[in-house]
Amino acid sequence: MKKGLRMVNIFDKLSNKIQDWKSETKGLLEKGSEKVLSQVTVGQAYGGMRGVISLICDTSRVPQDQGLIIRGMPLKDLVNKTPEEIYYLLLTGELPTKEEVEDFSADIKKRKHVPEYIWNVLKAMPKDSHPMTMLDTAILALQKESVFAEEYEKGIRKEDYWKPTLEDSLNLVAKIPAIAAGIYRMRFNKGDIIAQDPNMDWTGDYVHMLGISGNNKDFKDLMRLYLVAHCDHEGGNVSALTTQTINSALSDIYYSLAGGFNGLAGPLHGLANQESLKWILETMEKLGGTPTKEQLVDVVWETLNSGKVIPGYGHAVLRVTDPRFEAFLKFGQKHFPNDPVFKTVDLLYEVVPEELKKISKIKNPWPNVDAASGAMLYHYGLSEFSYYTVVFAVSRSLGLTAQAVVNRAMLNPIIRPKSVTTSYIKDLVS
Repeated sequence: MKKGLRMVNIFDKLSNKIQDWKSETKGLLEKGSEKVLSQVTVGQAYGGMRGVISLICDTSRVPQDQGLIIRGMPLKDLVNKTPEEIYYLLLTGELPTKEEVEDFSADIKKRKHVPEYIWNVLKAMPKDSHPMTMLDTAILALQKESVFAEEYEKGIRKEDYWKPTLEDSLNLVAKIPAIAAGIYRMRFNKGDIIAQDPNMDWTGDYVHMLGISGNNKDFKDLMRLYLVAHCDHEGGNVSALTTQTINSALSDIYYSLAGGFNGLAGPLHGLANQESLKWILETMEKLGGTPTKEQLVDVVWETLNSGKVIPGYGHAVLRVTDPRFEAFLKFGQKHFPNDPVFKTVDLLYEVVPEELKKISKIKNPWPNVDAASGAMLYHYGLSEFSYYTVVFAVSRSLGLTAQAVVNRAMLNPIIRPKSVTTSYIKDLVS
């Protein structure tokens, strides 16, 4: 290991856990390796593998009638936790004790420093670079710091792959808030980069380095909720699947996470919250302020009849209201119920599902997290839409790196599904 690498509580905790997980998996394979999980239809093959069960992800799952469950715990029971507690839960399957989270948080704080060459790389990029491009570039530039790459080059036992992967993950997660905050200030001309505070926790330091809303406690509470709510979403979404596919080739976490974030930047994935907020603001501008329910009904059908969808409504998996949306809705109702944009979000929740239910082909008329999350950030002055996906990425780094560590610990093989040609399908159908 690199100089200064030390065994800490999280390593000891996982060392014990991994043996139990491996034993459990071995037993499952011995008893049921031929059991069928899913049958694939032609429609699913052409439809992006939607609904095909073919992955294992123990960090979280998303039942269509419940929403996000992290390590067996529904999100609604975790909304008051810190990102550090959630990260520990994602990695180990257990919420930490007070002493464990203190040790874990202290270890993350020690890893915060961002090398000067990262700032030089970002400063050399075009001034109008997209914030996600800047984040991906910074992560790739950090790859030279990879402990896994160094240990693999020396020759490391497969059973120990997870240890340097965890080391890389802790280092990267610790640095991402500073990098993300620095990108915000550089890209949007907010002034000098704000230095990290070694005494602040993950959320508090991120807010501090952004330089938004001063010391507004409510904004810090929102960011804590945001970073918890977006941390993970099972293994089949674009960013998770991409990260784990790259990681399965034994690429280190820097390569893997950058690849996953490239997927997160897409309009059908992490970009959706800004699309939803943009539609809300355009609606309000057109109607001269917060609309009435009757006006919203007209806008909904005008949008649908033009061949568009209602941004923030519907979900690839869920068939109920996203519990993450509900958490943000409660936050807004408590902290800024009279904010015009939030009032529109609240009214849309009353109007849109009832109107979408009138369309028989729509399976899920309920809001997802994107229907509210952008409006929350907007209220506190974070109005640069192109940055929203970066905030999403800061949160999702927790789940993506935790999945990578667990997959390495379980010695999961390279991800390599089989493909067929259209000619093959023609013969099958005929």
